Amino acid sequence: MTIEPTNKRKPENLNNYKNSMNKVLKFCVFTFLIILGQVSDAQTKPISQKSTVNEGVVKKNSSTTKTCCTAAIPNRFGVKPSSKFNVLKEEIRPNVKNSEGMVWIPGGTFSMGGDNDQARQDEFPKHDVKLNGFFMDVTEVTNAQFAQFVTATGYITTAEKDINWEDLKKQLPSDTPKPEPETLKAASLVFVPTEGEVSLQDYSQWWSWTHGANWNHPKGKDSDVVGKEDLPVVHISWDDANAYCKWAGKRLPTEAEWEYAARGGLVKNVYTWGNEKVDEGKIHCNSFQGYFPYKNVGSDGFTGSAPVKSFVPNGYGLYDMAGNVWEWCADNYNNTYYDSFKEVKVVFNPKGPIKSFDPDEPLVAKKVMRGGSFLCNESYCSGYRVSARMKSSADSSMEHLGFRCVTN
Repeated sequence: MTIEPTNKRKPENLNNYKNSMNKVLKFCVFTFLIILGQVSDAQTKPISQKSTVNEGVVKKNSSTTKTCCTAAIPNRFGVKPSSKFNVLKEEIRPNVKNSEGMVWIPGGTFSMGGDNDQARQDEFPKHDVKLNGFFMDVTEVTNAQFAQFVTATGYITTAEKDINWEDLKKQLPSDTPKPEPETLKAASLVFVPTEGEVSLQDYSQWWSWTHGANWNHPKGKDSDVVGKEDLPVVHISWDDANAYCKWAGKRLPTEAEWEYAARGGLVKNVYTWGNEKVDEGKIHCNSFQGYFPYKNVGSDGFTGSAPVKSFVPNGYGLYDMAGNVWEWCADNYNNTYYDSFKEVKVVFNPKGPIKSFDPDEPLVAKKVMRGGSFLCNESYCSGYRVSARMKSSADSSMEHLGFRCVTN
């Protein structure tokens, strides 16, 4: 988590800011920001590692891309039936009382994992997965829905609580000093565009650790969600999402269920809509158009999150399975989890690894997130690919992080 004032900083003051950062805050920002659609293999370096403003600067006319998002993607592919995506025809759709606002995803077998050279190492090897059918929310959980939950239960989200130092220090090196009490006050991460081109190696430049930011005040204490009831609820931790699911009589989807549903019946396609690149042809989802992180031209009509159902649904009738906001899954994250299926012909209803492990932060247990967000950009990240995996600790929250539910 980046601790900084909510007002924008000029590039020339950046070095002074870095030098004054408390050590614990440097570790906190990395814990939270690793999930971002902007993070690539080249970025996952300790924040204390120096970088200059000239390093990795995005040029407006640059054709250079990160290794995790090469532009070598075919414009279109014909969608053809395949034995790798078979619907279980004999399956009977159950009668579930709390399935309003959900769609039935019929059980079947599909090939899970990366489908092009943008895919990262943790998306391989591809492996066949067989799932039972389930209901999934048509949209991400909205502000209106989450407000009903809070009104009924009095629930207080993670972002609304002060940070418990005893819990946080377990994720940090043993010699990390305790920060000032004010630093540990309730807050969450808010995106703040930079004033121009900056080094993409230092994501603290566009994220602000903002006191008072939470689901009901997404931009900070002076903001609210009035008139935004149909936007996806954000600043939601994995713990918050599970609390909502329990109240609603539902659960978070497994990572396999999420990817299966996102594919919408398409076979070995890169996106929920097929293989046409996100920045070609018609607009498919809410993403960052322009020059990240300073100029979003808003070609899709939005520069932040969009109301649910603003874009065409996938083959199963699910909205925003690509872009808009990241979505929590039930699974622990482990970077080598897919390796465990190398010798397995078909995996049945996988629930994720027993133990979490992320080599970037070995001390932090993490959960999986999927789908990308309004901050994903094709020239720098491709989190809206159906196989793209991200991760963060269960207590993480930020402006582009929400969830949806499933049930059997």
